[in-house]
Amino acid sequence: MIHTLSGDTSPDSFPAITPQQLGATSFRADYGVKYAYVSGGMYRGIASSTLVIAMAKAGLLSFFGSGGLSVDVVEHALNEIQSTLTEEQSFGLNLVCNLTRPEQELALVELCLKRQIRCLEAAAFIRITPALVLYRLRGLTRNEQGQVVSANKLMAKVSRPEVASVFLSPAPDNLVAQLLAEKHITLEQAELSKHIAMCDDLCVEADSGGHTDQGMPAVLLPAMQQLRDTLSAQYQFNTVPRIGLAGGIGTPTSAAAAFMMGADFILTGSINQCTVEADTSAAVKTLLQDINVQDTDYAPAGDMFELGAKVQVLKKGVFFPARAQKLYQLYQHYPSLDAIPAEQRSQLENKVFKKTFSQIWQETSQYLHQQGRSAEVTRAEQEPKYKMARVFRWYFAHSMKLAFAGETQERVNFQVHTGPALGAFNQWVKGTALESWQHRHVADIAQQLMTATAALLTTRTRLWLAPEHVD
Repeated sequence: MIHTLSGDTSPDSFPAITPQQLGATSFRADYGVKYAYVSGGMYRGIASSTLVIAMAKAGLLSFFGSGGLSVDVVEHALNEIQSTLTEEQSFGLNLVCNLTRPEQELALVELCLKRQIRCLEAAAFIRITPALVLYRLRGLTRNEQGQVVSANKLMAKVSRPEVASVFLSPAPDNLVAQLLAEKHITLEQAELSKHIAMCDDLCVEADSGGHTDQGMPAVLLPAMQQLRDTLSAQYQFNTVPRIGLAGGIGTPTSAAAAFMMGADFILTGSINQCTVEADTSAAVKTLLQDINVQDTDYAPAGDMFELGAKVQVLKKGVFFPARAQKLYQLYQHYPSLDAIPAEQRSQLENKVFKKTFSQIWQETSQYLHQQGRSAEVTRAEQEPKYKMARVFRWYFAHSMKLAFAGETQERVNFQVHTGPALGAFNQWVKGTALESWQHRHVADIAQQLMTATAALLTTRTRLWLAPEHVD
């Protein structure tokens, strides 16, 4: 039943919803942006400095994709971004969890603190790390009302409640004590940490491109909202973290559904990969502009190969998902490279890798030595199963490099992280100027998507208020 207010109750009297009204007012105010809309960080700088600058100049928030890049490359990108933008124009850095090299994670945080990067997008974390706590606590102060606030904002992308709970809670006591003992934070910052959650914003990531738990937004979002409310009441936070939604958002209908479920903001990813500003090859963008919702698949994740983690990737026109899955099956079934039957080994070396296992291991060991990771080489020489994993992981890195370089003769091996949201977007814009990726600009997409979402919600609300729908 819909209860209408006194006065003119005709459907047409309902005022038009504007894009600025969607999501949380506090989100727009805190980040100084016009919409509760975010373009998320994409691996190896696909979310490029050019993309970040375009979004910021349009008054919108985005994150530079630092995953897989060296600290020097990231700093060069930050130089370009900060020298182009004003202090009032918002942007952030995507920080990907690095389980094998936590020092890399810490180095990026220290770079952000040095450059006064005021917003991090924490992705793929399964627990709170010292680097995250350092970033969060370094920005803690009390405002004029005596409330604890953080100058360093943290947006956590999560897909599981147990991970969400640690970001919706204060920083872990043991890590705070560790940082205090090492004099990385002050005693005041340690005390203030008890009164604020680890994150300002929690982005619930449903089924998406790249790393995904294949979650359903209509199930995940309410569960996370309830968890947020419970923990905020338990810890008596003055500022309650906002909850946004990502994954599968590529049309006004999906964006409207997110806001109707109470999302404080939405975050898009896959649809931004197929834009002029995205730093991937034209060959990849040409493949992506034609996909439909059924043209993606799940494949083993190269960075978490041994764990069996999955990423969602492009399926149409490539063999990568099937070949990656075959590698994982071989890894599970055999104890070493030498145990793989000769026929299967020959097929891999001649048709897939186009190099022998020995050549790949030589390249891999040289790379690890150059990176100061000689211990991993030693371990591989002592553990045949680990060596097999390292050789197979070469293919994942190689397939991504092929896609970035746009080597069309090797197109079947392209590894392209993307989700069905892009397929839905392609159908939405079919027959319009945005059908071709050469005409897709990330800020224009944000503008059109939010405007169309507001218009859709206005139409639907007026329909619900029509006499036949009102009891």
